[in-house]
Amino acid sequence: MTTDGRVARGERTREAIVAAHTALLLEGELKPTAKVIADRAGVSVRTLWANFKDLEALLNETTAYWMAADDELRQPIDPSQPLDERISTFCAERARRLENIAPAARSAVLGEPFSPTLKRSREAHIRRLRLEVETVFAQEIAADGSDDLKFALMAATGWPAWQALRDDYKLGPDEALAVMRRTISALLDSVG
Repeated sequence: MTTDGRVARGERTREAIVAAHTALLLEGELKPTAKVIADRAGVSVRTLWANFKDLEALLNETTAYWMAADDELRQPIDPSQPLDERISTFCAERARRLENIAPAARSAVLGEPFSPTLKRSREAHIRRLRLEVETVFAQEIAADGSDDLKFALMAATGWPAWQALRDDYKLGPDEALAVMRRTISALLDSVG
């Protein structure tokens, strides 16, 4: 029983550390230090590193949290719906999910050149986006006959475009969504 208690306590500690890291990112702390994370979790820095052998291990757990959160927001879109409905539904879902992932994505940009975990996370998000675009707009991509349309749709609905709209151009979420919807509509209207 002692072992079971220690295991449960260890899991709670790990969860508290990941929750602290996540909360700090949500609050806009782009690069929280081990001390700040440990303080927020109510543990020592030593305990943090005893539970996570290095920063990559912590990032692995934190990116898993964000992927799970993204999974919860994903809604299947019926590819047989009329195009205007697919565009509206797809863009609304992308905006909701991009707003959700924004704190982690902003932070990841800083560490990605040095972190295999953050690179893998970005690649996983790109694979998801590609699959969603290929599924929702399969008819239009097939009619276009090239990969240009697929990549244009991905570029217009991925994190870099959303970040530019929100951070560089200072648009609110609804304004950024309107720009995304207009861009996607224009791209798809060009398919003959």
